[in-house]
Amino acid sequence: MTSDPVLITGVGRRAGYHLAKTFLGRGIPVIGTYRTRYDRLEELARDGAELHYCDFSQPDAVRALVSEITSSHDSLRGIVHNASDWLSDDAPLPPNDVMDAMMRIHAGVPYELNQALAPLLLACTDTHSDIIHIGDYVSTRGSKKHIAYAASKAAQDNLTLSFAAKLGPKVKVNSLAPALLKFNEDDDPAYRERALSKNLIPREGGFEELQHAVDYLFSSRYVTGRVLPLDGGRHLR
Repeated sequence: MTSDPVLITGVGRRAGYHLAKTFLGRGIPVIGTYRTRYDRLEELARDGAELHYCDFSQPDAVRALVSEITSSHDSLRGIVHNASDWLSDDAPLPPNDVMDAMMRIHAGVPYELNQALAPLLLACTDTHSDIIHIGDYVSTRGSKKHIAYAASKAAQDNLTLSFAAKLGPKVKVNSLAPALLKFNEDDDPAYRERALSKNLIPREGGFEELQHAVDYLFSSRYVTGRVLPLDGGRHLR
């Protein structure tokens, strides 16, 4: 892999932090965005990450982020769209606000960043560059309690198809669709047992599993426009 940087959105915790930390450990420059100032961001900064505060709900903030990146970099090796939110349909908001918020962060912002930063991806000094959307298993299954969330993730999968067609062959565009990767520390035992029972492989995938999938897509010269499930065989239960 070249020394062109990788942009990862939402690097403050969990999967985004793990991806950023791993890339930095390999000597690959990372541009990371965050909305909440978690303590681990200081560690990423010490490791050399270029960090940008950006509230994706604010269009002006996204435009400012694009301006900062394009004024400082001539190329990108990849973009990993990891930033996410998870509003339930019974959130204390008007239904249209719930849908707008979910569509904004999962489809609107990736669309804007892909469009604006495409010239940097096309200028990558490697043989190819990559866009990876971190989606969700529910994009093809639906969700009774998170309808807006599931719909926004399905829209994100469709972005994968459109941008793969538009930016190929130089830029490969794919999605990852995890189900259960890693429990939160405060998840109770009963919830953990119920969640694991939905998988054919009854364990957490772990963020390492996500990293393996990202590495595979980055190294592949032939896979584009695809959604790769990371679900522990959940579709077989």
